[in-house]
Amino acid sequence: MFIEILMKVKTEGDRMDKFGLFGKLIVKDGERDTLVNILLEAAESMKNLDECEIYLVNVAEEETNAVYVYEVWSDENAHQASLSLEATQTLIKRAKPIITGMERINTLITRGGKGISLDSN
Repeated sequence: MFIEILMKVKTEGDRMDKFGLFGKLIVKDGERDTLVNILLEAAESMKNLDECEIYLVNVAEEETNAVYVYEVWSDENAHQASLSLEATQTLIKRAKPIITGMERINTLITRGGKGISLDSN
């Protein structure tokens, strides 16, 4: 659903890849809060998935039809597996009718920081 960007996390003497998504979703007029609520439900459903390290839903005051989502996963396979979950499929079906477009924001190389696990476990 979102533009997929591979994020690389480097650890001491070891290298671990993180899979990151940073996307901008454009919605029909007046539907931004509806999409925000759907995506916050998605964020809530991700709380029990250890592979989902970050799932943030953001808006910008000056863009009334845009929602930004930033996700970090342990790897691409974990993200793909999440898309097949029944809860995820239900949320996607609810969101699709109000989404009018998506944009790629940027490619990122994560060096670490709060919220990113550097353990290879």
